[in-house]
Amino acid sequence: MQVATRGAAHPALIALGAVGAVGAAAAVWGIGIERYLFTVREVTAPALPPGSPSLRILHVSDAHMAPWQHRKQDWLASLAELKPDLVVNTGDNLGHENGLEGVRRAFDPLAGIPGVFVHGSNDVTAPSPRNPLRYFLGPSKKQPEPKHLDTAAMDRYFTDELGWNDLNNAAARLIIAGTEVDVFGVNDAHRDWDRLDVLPDAISALGSRNEGTPVLGVTHAPYQRVLNGFIDLGADAILGGHTHGGQVCLPGYGALVANCDIPLKQAKGLSTWSHEGHTVPLNVSAGCGHSIYAPVRFACRPEATLLTLTARD
Repeated sequence: MQVATRGAAHPALIALGAVGAVGAAAAVWGIGIERYLFTVREVTAPALPPGSPSLRILHVSDAHMAPWQHRKQDWLASLAELKPDLVVNTGDNLGHENGLEGVRRAFDPLAGIPGVFVHGSNDVTAPSPRNPLRYFLGPSKKQPEPKHLDTAAMDRYFTDELGWNDLNNAAARLIIAGTEVDVFGVNDAHRDWDRLDVLPDAISALGSRNEGTPVLGVTHAPYQRVLNGFIDLGADAILGGHTHGGQVCLPGYGALVANCDIPLKQAKGLSTWSHEGHTVPLNVSAGCGHSIYAPVRFACRPEATLLTLTARD
């Protein structure tokens, strides 16, 4: 005859308690610790025409800045010590109606370093509360009646004070460390603001390109149509952001969502993109921020990238 032992917990309750403890620990880590573990990811890719000197690019993205986020601002400001040849900012800098205060504090030390930028939708409209589980149902949708931010003031800061070039559906020719570099980009493809159709004329307006001039394509959201279009336009390398690297990832697996149609395995980091027989390096930044309404990162540290492009053999 079996005798029940008083006070013994049911195995299901033990398992439930263990799951709850793990979940609580993960939340504490993601909200209280990992989102402050800012890191610089250093990678190298052969991408430039043969004989080209190396190009050191500081790729920053998705700061989603609020004025009180001083730790993030201080870390971004310290990146000037890397002494990059070029800064590429792939958008979503603002995360609050007064976010420009923090953006200034973060990027002032980069003044005078050649740079380019494109917009993400959060550079135009303020974030709003939403259920983060909806991201698992596919790319997020436009929210009704958004609050508009002072995008023009941010753009003036980037162009007039930092000396960066606006690449929203535009192209530019830069002289970087004595080397000519052509760059082009699009506005946020996640909001269908990209205008690939205007880029050929914008590129032509730069004048004839010297043989061996490196060409870079810049986008906020790395949708496949944009990546393919950039290769058609002659990009030697492509840089994007938007995905947050998944933001909440599964250890050992990676991103669960990308918020666009790029393959999940390419939602973060350096990979390659192929189209019509051409293959180029693609760097997707996991970004260094998050919406103020989703203050968490898990198995996906906030980052900037020091990307060194070298000459192809």
